[in-house]
Amino acid sequence: MASNLNISLVAAQAQATALAPLANTGFIDIYSGTQAATPETAPGVTALATFTLPATFASSITNGVITANAIGSVVISNSGTATWFRCWEANHTTPLFDGTVGTSGCDMNLNSVALSSGASLQISSLTFTVPGV
Repeated sequence: MASNLNISLVAAQAQATALAPLANTGFIDIYSGTQAATPETAPGVTALATFTLPATFASSITNGVITANAIGSVVISNSGTATWFRCWEANHTTPLFDGTVGTSGCDMNLNSVALSSGASLQISSLTFTVPGV
């Protein structure tokens, strides 16, 4: 039987409010290839680029949707096609969440997913929506 689980906006807001501070001064690694099955699954590939997150990760949290503050640009360390990302706590070993990468309509949107080593990269937007909302 398929699940029809839905979460209330009050519960979603509480989850997002608890999650957002865990990403403060954390990291985001961008990867190529197939997204890992779960955040606890090792990526299995080397990151194309690594971003350091701001001291306050979230600019807003509304109805279970976290919108990230601006994230500084980085120099791409490895060439490849960006397909997914992982957000880590500040220790860079505790995973928080994974998401898709694209040029629009994804969890993280970049100007281009074709990344070249040595080039600069900036995240134009990042949102996280509590599952079930």
